[in-house]
Amino acid sequence: MSPDNRTTHFGFQTVDEDQKVGMVHGVFSSVASKYDVMNDLMSLGIHRVWKDAMMDWLAPRAGQHLLDVAGGTGDVAFRFLGRAGETARATVCDMTAPMLEEGRKRAEAEKLAERLDWVCGDAMALPFPDNTFDVYTISFGIRNVVRIPDALKEAHRVLRPGGRLMVLEFSQIPNEGLQKLYDLYSFNVIPRMGQAVAGDRDSYQYLVESIRKFPDQETFAAMIRAAGFQQVKYRNLSMGIAALHSGWKI
Repeated sequence: MSPDNRTTHFGFQTVDEDQKVGMVHGVFSSVASKYDVMNDLMSLGIHRVWKDAMMDWLAPRAGQHLLDVAGGTGDVAFRFLGRAGETARATVCDMTAPMLEEGRKRAEAEKLAERLDWVCGDAMALPFPDNTFDVYTISFGIRNVVRIPDALKEAHRVLRPGGRLMVLEFSQIPNEGLQKLYDLYSFNVIPRMGQAVAGDRDSYQYLVESIRKFPDQETFAAMIRAAGFQQVKYRNLSMGIAALHSGWKI
C-alpha cells in the first residue's frame, strides 16, 4: 500500500481508501440484478418491515423533497412518495449505475416518473447545491461509504434548515449470546445463499463482514452529532439487528 494513501476496511480486509471505492462499486454492480431478491432472502422479508418503520417515524408530508442516497432500487423513494402524496418529489442517488437501472425497471418507477429523479453520484461529494432537500435517507448504504463522516457532513450540507436525516442500517445486538447466534447465521448461511441465488459468494461475504465493521448504535449516533445534526436519536429494530437513526438540521 502506498504510504500516501489512508487505509480503511473492505469487510475484514485493510485496503487503500481509493481502492475501496472501486471494490464497493464492483460488489453492487455484481449483485444489482438480484439485490431485492437477496434482501428478501437474507432478512426473511423483514427489511420491508424495517423500511415501513422508517416511514412511520419519518412521517412524510406533502410538498417535501426527499434525497435517498444509495437507494438504487427505489424501495425507500417509492414508499416516501406513496405516503407524502402528489406534491412530493424524490431524488434517488447511487454511485452504481446498474443499481439505478434496476430501480428504473420497476413498475413503481414508471407510475411515479414525473416526481422521481435518478442521479449517479457519490455520498461523499453529492452533486447537489446546499440547502436543497427536506429529507435525506440512506438505507443499508452508509456502512459501504469510505469516509462515513464526510457522507454525514454532505447530508447536513444538502438539507434545508429544518431538514431531517434518517439512516437505516444493520447494527449490533446488545446481547452477546444473541449476537453470536446471529453471527453464526450470517457467516455460514448468507454467503452460500449469495452463491446459490446470485452466483456470487464473495460479494455477500463482504456484505456480512461490512456489517460487523460498522459502529455500534451509540458510536454512530455520536458521529451524526459531530456532523452538525441535533436531536439525534435511534431506535433498535428486531433486537438491534438493524437500527434507525434520526437527526435534524436546526
